[in-house]
Amino acid sequence: MTDEPIKVGAKVEPLRKTRPCPECARPSAREHYPFCSDRCRNVDLSRWLKGSYAIPVSDDESKPGVQDDE
Repeated sequence: MTDEPIKVGAKVEPLRKTRPCPECARPSAREHYPFCSDRCRNVDLSRWLKGSYAIPVSDDESKPGVQDDE
């Protein structure tokens, strides 16, 4: 190991750029990324668990290949 002194005030590049929180549009926080707070993260999790983010599926019977009559 080298005995180089630690540079105080050195410019450090952040790991991720901040982006708007998907819930409230405030800047995201590093510890809750991509959300700004634990509250917004829990709101999003609650929506996933309730099924609010489910992808709608339409039953299209005109497609060949699947037959229920057999």
